[in-house]
Amino acid sequence: MPRVLGEDDYRELAAFRHGLRRYLRWAEERAQEAGLTPAQHQLMLAIRGRGPAAAPTISQLAAELLLRHHSAVGLVDRAVAAGLVRRTADPHDLRVVRVALSPEGAERLRFLASQHVIELGRLGLTLGRMADGLDIDR
Repeated sequence: MPRVLGEDDYRELAAFRHGLRRYLRWAEERAQEAGLTPAQHQLMLAIRGRGPAAAPTISQLAAELLLRHHSAVGLVDRAVAAGLVRRTADPHDLRVVRVALSPEGAERLRFLASQHVIELGRLGLTLGRMADGLDIDR
């Protein structure tokens, strides 16, 4: 049976939610300062997060980004036009198209990722303390 939440729990949840939203807003602003849309930044991170040897397909990116397939196609099209990513043929199955970062996209992502790691470290103490106090399994 779930425990009854007290006033402190609600305050901590509200503060945690506010911290997450502030981080997301901060991340959107950093992407825009780097000349990217927030969606392009998320796309590039999803590609790089799979590792350099595992370029994803459009379907995999759509699932990762919680997008419909046609929306992911449009996002990739715009990122290709901006010089951020490139489409490549799968070496094992030429029918499969994979998406990889371009050198320009990789450089912009490297810059943004370093900023995000610093910001998350700064926020981590606050958000971590809030999350530690919540026992959602009870």
